Amino acid sequence: MENIYLEARQSNIEGTGCFARRHIPAGTRIIEYLGQRIPPSIVEERSQVEVDDTGEIIKESHVYMFYVDWRTTIDGAVNGNDARFINHSCNPNCKSTVEDRRVFIDALRDIEPGEELTFDYKLEVTASTEAKKRYACRCGAPNCRGTMLAPPKKK
Repeated sequence: MENIYLEARQSNIEGTGCFARRHIPAGTRIIEYLGQRIPPSIVEERSQVEVDDTGEIIKESHVYMFYVDWRTTIDGAVNGNDARFINHSCNPNCKSTVEDRRVFIDALRDIEPGEELTFDYKLEVTASTEAKKRYACRCGAPNCRGTMLAPPKKK
């Protein structure tokens, strides 16, 4: 089913992105992130990365994983929808919301037609050199952290 708020097309940030079809007021629930629900044991299997001796990534299976809770991750590559194409930004116009083990993308502010929809992935993985390369950010925002990884927690 076609979403009234967004369309997927080529992005300047990364690959395919999602763009507003019309004005989207702040607070609007734009889309639910759909896909196959999988347990942690399968996530690692589907997230394989091959690196060379220097740590450079040679091959990476493109994954659209969205962590819901300790027992469930949504794999948007299987039975997913266009929500899987929403790119990361360090200065996002959307946010992800988990309600009753479902994931929704909501507008943080008014979004104009043609504007790319983004949310901050805030990925939580061990911040190794390999992870920083793998999850490099290309959002171009003035406040870009240079990574899609979550900022360090304040103590």
